[in-house]
Parts: sequence; C-alpha cells; structure tokens
Amino acid sequence: MKKTLLTIVFSVLYMTSASALGINVGVSGNAGLFAASAHEDLANDSSNRSSGSEHGSAAWGSIFGEVRIGDRFAVGIDYVPQALSSDTTETAKNDKDGSTTVNMRSNKIQVDFEELTSMYVIANITENFYVKAGGTRVEIITNENLGTGSTYGNTDMSGSIFGLGYNVLNDNGTFFRFEGNYMNFDGTSITSSANSNKIALNNLDGVSGKLSFGKSF
Repeated sequence: MKKTLLTIVFSVLYMTSASALGINVGVSGNAGLFAASAHEDLANDSSNRSSGSEHGSAAWGSIFGEVRIGDRFAVGIDYVPQALSSDTTETAKNDKDGSTTVNMRSNKIQVDFEELTSMYVIANITENFYVKAGGTRVEIITNENLGTGSTYGNTDMSGSIFGLGYNVLNDNGTFFRFEGNYMNFDGTSITSSANSNKIALNNLDGVSGKLSFGKSF
C-alpha cells in the first residue's frame, strides 16, 4: 500500500513544477462506529467452530501532513499517536483435564489498536467539496489472561479508506474540514501458544466523522 502510493506521489511530483506545490499540516478529531466478526477453531477439533460479532464506538485524535499538487490534488498521511483500546471481555467455561476432571476456567481478553496510519489522495470536485481514497494499516496488540495459560501473539491489519469532505480555506491560510469516511480492513488470524487454537478476524469495518483544523503553506 505504502509503496504504491509513494510511487504515485513521486511520479506526480516529478511532472509538476515546484511553484505548483504546497504543504498542509493539521490536527483532527474523529468519532466512528465499527463492526467486526470473528471465529475460533480448536486445534484438536476442526469441526468445533465458535463464531461471534461485535460492534462499538470509538473517538480519537490524529495529526496529518499533505503535499498539495496544483489546485485540485493533494497526497497525505494521517497518524493516530495514541492507542485505541477495546473493553475487557471475560468468560468462564468448563474445560476437561484428562478423561474425567472438569475445571472452571476464567478467560479475559482486551485488545489495543496502535499505530493507526492512513496514506491517501485527495481530489477536489469543486472549490470546497473533495473526495478521498487511500490505504490504512493498524497494529493489533492482544492482552489476555487465559485460564489455560496460553497466549496469543500480536498481528496487524491493512485495509482501505474512502471519504467525502468539505474544505473552508481562510485568507490567512488556515482551513477547516468536515469529512465522512468509510474504513474496511482485511481479515487476519492469530494462533495460541499452548494448544494451537486459531482465532480468525473475518472483517473489521466502520464509518467515521472527522473535524480538522490546519494551516496551508
């Protein structure tokens, strides 16, 4: 994703005069609704699959920088400096040890989404309205306390982002933006250290609203 966008950026910059380039920097506040579905397969029983889905809301801040190309295009990167943390989920279930012994085990899991980074291209439709498309990536840090003593490793997910926005540029070079985005992440899977059970995240997608303030140079 990054390689493709960087190739486009450098190709456009090579063909564009320096006088047609500019810089935008700014900060944003975001809020969104997300939904995810996943399933777990037991290593010793592939026919025993547990599935589930969740949805929730999140709010976060981000910083961004852009290179303006003429009057109608910009290429940018948006970075979220803080982790987005899920709630802690706790379950208890009976596990059989050997042929007869049954023990009640408690499982707790919480997930942090870190280093959320998006690279994108903006194209102005009118003086104020624009469309946006790009790629995004996030690291998934699992924090679990399982009754079996097993752990799951960390992983990352890549996806795409599409948006529509309205930009207001002031005479002093400051600007405000109102933006709506749709994010869709590809699936991923992680395997437990003790028993090789596998959890697969089938999809993670959501919609978000974004309010930005920045300065053009």
